[in-house]
Amino acid sequence: MIVVIQRASEAAVKIEGKVKAEIGNGLLILVGIEEADAEEDISWLSKKIVNLRIFPDENEVMNKSLLDVGGEILLISQFTLHASTKKGNRPSYIKAARPEVAIPLYESFIQTLESELGKPIGTGEFGADMKVSLINDGPVTILIDSKDRK
Repeated sequence: MIVVIQRASEAAVKIEGKVKAEIGNGLLILVGIEEADAEEDISWLSKKIVNLRIFPDENEVMNKSLLDVGGEILLISQFTLHASTKKGNRPSYIKAARPEVAIPLYESFIQTLESELGKPIGTGEFGADMKVSLINDGPVTILIDSKDRK
């Protein structure tokens, strides 16, 4: 799994012109799921995400986690994170998981993040045409690939 984590002062996702979910202070997370991903990737990433110390403390040093600041999560599925641009100018998405693999993993990721965070999270809709808005606070943007954890 690849995640792009963006610290947000606010973020929202719209589907067909209607707000599906929105958050205030927290993290907008884009997730790309590949065929080789499993529950171990979800467990490891969920713990890593809620405990990442990327929020400022009283000295404006990034020293607090999402749990410390009571922040929120907006999780958006994004298969294009697995784009291969090695050949030609049209990206290939062959590494991205098919829906029958990706949807159950996406749903499990939602449940695991909610459990780790201790409250519901906002989400997009798998496979939908979504409009995502963000005020990136900092800006702080971090890329994590669960395959690089070892």
